[in-house]
Amino acid sequence: MREKQTLILIVMGVCGVGKTSVAKALAERLEGRYVEADEFHSPDNIEAMRQGIPLSDDMRGPWLRGISDEIQSLQQTHPSQPIVVACSALKESYRAILRDGLPEATFVFLTAPKSLIAERMTGRKDHFMPLELLESQLADLEPPSEGEKHIPIDASLPQELIVASVLAELAHQSDQILQMR
Repeated sequence: MREKQTLILIVMGVCGVGKTSVAKALAERLEGRYVEADEFHSPDNIEAMRQGIPLSDDMRGPWLRGISDEIQSLQQTHPSQPIVVACSALKESYRAILRDGLPEATFVFLTAPKSLIAERMTGRKDHFMPLELLESQLADLEPPSEGEKHIPIDASLPQELIVASVLAELAHQSDQILQMR
């Protein structure tokens, strides 16, 4: 019999779409561990973003590998506990780095109208990401393809409904897997 895999959810999308609040709520509902990708940025990356400078792929590489390493470490030390990560994961190449060693990871893709995202970003306090970077994030965004394991979600919905929708989709996917056995 195959060993049960750790549930890994990576809540993704552009800045201001609600990744952190949704990921924390999912981790709480799943009694899982929450990982905030922003904590893995180097001081240089954070300073660049504070100044409104978009990060290059080279700047993001070590950050993404650090997140992947953390997920794999948690998976080893707490194999039965779900892991929920808040991470922009804007490009397919970034998601490939995160999936390296974590093929079972599911991306929860949050989307919302640009005007709503801008409104949310304007209302945030004490966050290093300025509104000016929204345009570059939207330009970099490569929505997950059919070949990528993901759940698309409208982030303009109430958080409770977002969380319930993700959990319902995960239950549906589990039922499909059980029926195939």
